[in-house]
Amino acid sequence: MSSGAAAAPSLTARVLRRVLLPLGLTWLLGTAVAVVVASYFTEQAFDRAMIDDAHTVSANVRASERGVEILLSPREIEALLYDPAETVFFAVRRPDGSLLAGDPGLEVPMPEEGAHHRFSRIEHQGHTLRAVALNQGTPLAYRVVVAQTTRARVLLVEQLLAYSLAPQLVLLALLAGWLWRGIRRELHPLGELRRTLETRDAQDLAPVPVARSSRELEQLGDTLNALLQRLAQSAAAQREFAGNVAHELRTPLAGIRALADYGLSQQDPAVWREQLQQIAMSQARASRLVDQLLGLALADEARTRLQREPLRLDQLAQQAVLRHLARADRQGVDLGGSGLEDEILVQGNAALIEGILDNLIDNALRYGGRTITVELAGLTLSVVDDGPGIAPDAQPGLLQRWAQGPAGQKLGQGAGLGLAIVARYATLLGAELRFAPASAAGGLRVSVTFAPDAQASAG
Repeated sequence: MSSGAAAAPSLTARVLRRVLLPLGLTWLLGTAVAVVVASYFTEQAFDRAMIDDAHTVSANVRASERGVEILLSPREIEALLYDPAETVFFAVRRPDGSLLAGDPGLEVPMPEEGAHHRFSRIEHQGHTLRAVALNQGTPLAYRVVVAQTTRARVLLVEQLLAYSLAPQLVLLALLAGWLWRGIRRELHPLGELRRTLETRDAQDLAPVPVARSSRELEQLGDTLNALLQRLAQSAAAQREFAGNVAHELRTPLAGIRALADYGLSQQDPAVWREQLQQIAMSQARASRLVDQLLGLALADEARTRLQREPLRLDQLAQQAVLRHLARADRQGVDLGGSGLEDEILVQGNAALIEGILDNLIDNALRYGGRTITVELAGLTLSVVDDGPGIAPDAQPGLLQRWAQGPAGQKLGQGAGLGLAIVARYATLLGAELRFAPASAAGGLRVSVTFAPDAQASAG
């Protein structure tokens, strides 16, 4: 990554944000709700006290010969309504609106018709006041107004919020610290895994130790080790392929070089032609060896990523017969098919099935008799020849690489890879490889039977 690129945030920071952000938003929403609730109930409590004061003033108003009069002096009423935390104003008015007692400038909205009292907020003498207007009906019709400042209300709400929210903030900070420590402790094995991989040599594909502290980390470790195992198998297959090519091609290439040097040292065109023919034969053997080695490399690679698809066995067998028909004609071998007209579908891999057919037909052309038949019966694909066959005790050994049969029964000049490739391909396809005599007279039948669950539907 370039030095100018912004560094990605740590997993610890991201998890903390994922947890603390919604938690903080929830706390803010809870705080807003707490403010609303605290304000409402504080308002209710102070309003109840204020309407009680209005009723106290109303209780000291009576009718006389001069009309409605108040029993207390203004100073006595002020003493009655005294509040050390608030400034209190009052007014008592006759039905016609004239002032009986109190502050002449105290004007508030009156209760609606039929209502006993009404609360409101007003501005008076530079103060924001909470006021209540009280209607008293017959026989004494008058109005009482009591108003007071709101400093105590605001202070009480602030104190309620301070005493309730401050501990929550402390708890939120403690929770953030606890989460940070916990997340770092849980992610420590992940950091150890990273450091292990950073210091590991590129050639070291051994499994890495993973702490089993959590299921997710355990799954990550298992997946990583499975990947390393596949890489180790692939690297081993590549090393084996390179070693096999270097070892097995050394002899034919040296032979080709010797034939070429001998031909160049001669002047007779007939010798040249003979040497060129031998060079062509050696080149064909070397090419077939390379093809077989590539086939084994394909098999090793397919172990880790084999792709299957619906295939028609009958068509693949027909195509294999056609590919080898010209060679069979040149050798005077009768190459044909049996049961290839029936449509058989399987879930398989075309390259592997073609490799099985090509190697079995090639072996039959090399070591079989004069008749070769490719048979298809259900899920069993067979290559049958009328050659000398293979002794039962020698058959298992021929499935190993570079095996060419017992010393007394050398089967040819091949590298001993054909049947090993067939066996590997059959294993990868989940098929069973079997050897059997072609008939009572001899010969060899090599069959590959696909598992029943490999059969694909025609639709």
